[in-house]
Amino acid sequence: MATRIAIFASGNGSNFQRIADYFAGNDAIEIAVLYSNRPDAFALERAAALGIPSVVFNWDRFYTTSEILNDLHTRHIDWIVLAGFLWLVPDNILCAYRDRIVNIHPALLPKYGGKGMYGMRVHQAVVTAGDKESGISIHLVNEYYDEGQIVFQARCPVLPGDNAGDVAAKIHRLEYEHFPRVIEELLKKNSPA
Repeated sequence: MATRIAIFASGNGSNFQRIADYFAGNDAIEIAVLYSNRPDAFALERAAALGIPSVVFNWDRFYTTSEILNDLHTRHIDWIVLAGFLWLVPDNILCAYRDRIVNIHPALLPKYGGKGMYGMRVHQAVVTAGDKESGISIHLVNEYYDEGQIVFQARCPVLPGDNAGDVAAKIHRLEYEHFPRVIEELLKKNSPA
């Protein structure tokens, strides 16, 4: 039986698209559903085009009820992937999916992590600090922003004259290249024999 993944996304969904494309036709791993906290997220249009069901929720449904957790269980979800999802995962979902929620962060953690550090904010901070490199961190999710166990990092140079947009482009290439593969490796490593 296939390992069923739920992806949570808040925005464009380019990583969601890349992951869905990577696992298309894979009998062992299925992208079962997309969840989003934003009804205008372009990720929802991507899901519709791919024939992947989606669920939109608000703050109240996510944090004060068990509705999303119950929906995950109803869909027999094995793993959760955060792909540009900006909210902290509530305790009920963290407990039910301990060490089975993975996130990607567009910097080399522990640098440039934490609440409010996402997207172009991160890349601008890297450029402003004059860092010579940046990269991605793929990590397990715990109750704190960007503090879970790091399972993979990849680096790229930040050249003199690079602006935040230049860094973002390099980071996106690393995300698309590595995130689906690392998810696959994590699932293989943690699947019952």
